[in-house]
Amino acid sequence: MWSLAWPWMLLALPLPLLVRKLMPPVIGTQDAGLRVPSFRGFAVLADRSEVEQLLNWRFWIAVMAWGLLVLAAARPERIGDELDVPVSGRNLMLAVDLSGSMDAKDFELGSRRVDRLTATKAVAGDFIGRREGDRIGLILFGERAYLQVPLTLDRETVNTLLLEAFIGLAGEKTAIGDAITLAVKRIHDQGSEAGEQVLILLTDGANTAGEIDPMKAAELAQQIGLRIYTIGIGAEQMVVSSITGGMRRVNPSADLDEETLTKIADLTGGRYFRAKDTAGLQEIYRLLDEMEPVAEPEAGFRPVKSLYYWPLSGAFVLAAFLAFMNVLAGWKIARASKVRFNAG
Repeated sequence: MWSLAWPWMLLALPLPLLVRKLMPPVIGTQDAGLRVPSFRGFAVLADRSEVEQLLNWRFWIAVMAWGLLVLAAARPERIGDELDVPVSGRNLMLAVDLSGSMDAKDFELGSRRVDRLTATKAVAGDFIGRREGDRIGLILFGERAYLQVPLTLDRETVNTLLLEAFIGLAGEKTAIGDAITLAVKRIHDQGSEAGEQVLILLTDGANTAGEIDPMKAAELAQQIGLRIYTIGIGAEQMVVSSITGGMRRVNPSADLDEETLTKIADLTGGRYFRAKDTAGLQEIYRLLDEMEPVAEPEAGFRPVKSLYYWPLSGAFVLAAFLAFMNVLAGWKIARASKVRFNAG
C-alpha cells in the first residue's frame, strides 16, 4: 500500500502561480536609443521561433521539477503487509560459569561423554533459540565476570558467542557475586522500560573469588526487581580410576554451594534447580520456558519504507537539465547574433 506521510505538503503545488499573480510586475527602464544605418544586424530579434520553443520546453520542465519537489516533501512511503511481532519486553541475562571445574566430563551428549560446558552450550543454545521477543544478554564468569553480549534481540549472535566460550577464559576460580552484580548494573543501565527482569545463573561450584559477596549482590538484584534463577550443574557421582589401578566412585559436585544458590533464588523471587545430567538440564530449561513464557505474537506492526528520495532525485535531475537548457538558449542567441552581424 502506498501513502503520503505529510499529504498537506501538496497544498504547496500552486505556490509559484500565486507568487506570480501577487507579486508586482517588473517595470522596465527605457534605455537610450542607438542610431544604426540598417536593421539587418538585428534580424535575430525577430527570428525567435527556435528560442521560444526552448523556452516552452523549459517551462514544462520547471513545472515537473516543482511537482516532484513537492511530492518529495510530502514523503511518499510504501506500507508493507501486517506482521506478527512477539515482543515481551523482558530483559533476560544468562550468566555461565567458565571456571576450571566446568571441565569435568560427567555429562553425556548423544552417546559420548562431554564436559559440563559443552552440555551447557547445547542445551542453553536451544533455550536461546526459543526466546523470540526477549532481549537476551550473556555474562561469562570465572575468577572475573565479563559482559560478552549486551541485551539484544539478536539471538543468533548470543548463541554464537556462547559457543565460542571456553573453559578458563575468565580464570580458574568462581566469582558468583561479581556475575550477579554485573547483571544488575547492565539491567539497571538499560532502564526500567522492560516489565520483566530475569537472570539465569549456571555454576558448578561455590563463590571462591571476586569482590562482592553473592548475598549482597542478591540484595542489589532484589532492589531493582531482578529475578534470579540459579542452576547447580554437575553429577552426584562419577567413576574414576584410582592410583592403585582400580576404579572408585567420587562426587564431582562436592564443591557446589547449593545452600547459597537456593538463598539467592529465594531472596529475588526465583528458584534453584539442580542439573545432574543432560536430560535434567534440558528439563530445567523447559521449566524456565513455562515460568517465563515467551510472548504471544501481537499483530499490528506494518513495515514502512520511505521513498521520498526518488522524486527528490528526479527534481534535482530536472533542475540540472533546466540549467543546461538556459545555457544552451543563451548560446544559441549569442551564436545567431554573431552570424547575422557578420553577414551584415
